Amino acid sequence: MPVRNPKSKKYAFCCYYVTIGDVTESAVRAGFSREEALTEGIKMLESEECRKIISRLKNTLSESGNVSAGLKRLAFGNCSDAVYLVFADELPPPDVIERLDLFNVSEIKRVKGGGVEVKLFDRLKALEKLFELENSFSDRDKAVDLIKALSDSAEDGESVDD
Repeated sequence: MPVRNPKSKKYAFCCYYVTIGDVTESAVRAGFSREEALTEGIKMLESEECRKIISRLKNTLSESGNVSAGLKRLAFGNCSDAVYLVFADELPPPDVIERLDLFNVSEIKRVKGGGVEVKLFDRLKALEKLFELENSFSDRDKAVDLIKALSDSAEDGESVDD
């Protein structure tokens, strides 16, 4: 559902931009019309307030924010728009297609006989990659803790020898 309040549109745009990374799609999801989405999205990115919000949100989501968000969308995303497209009797008009969320779709092709074949990304692979990504950050944090502990103990040892 589009956000109506202009201040809320700005914040919604920033949230979408941090997770999606696409100016136009973020602006459309924040409530701007498709015709003005690119222009308004760029205006927002140029504003100091939006840059601060985006920076804060990126820090909140962690270093892996975009990758992690994309993998989560693949693993847990809704496929109803792809199902709608497959079972539509005829190709929907362009304005309807533009509003479809086809993020989970890896391939669309027409098959002989007039049908449509839609391939979706593998949810299990996305979950495996998400698991690997989260473990890599966990392992890195453990390594940092180990180095810090070793450094602290080395500093304690040096002070005893002095």
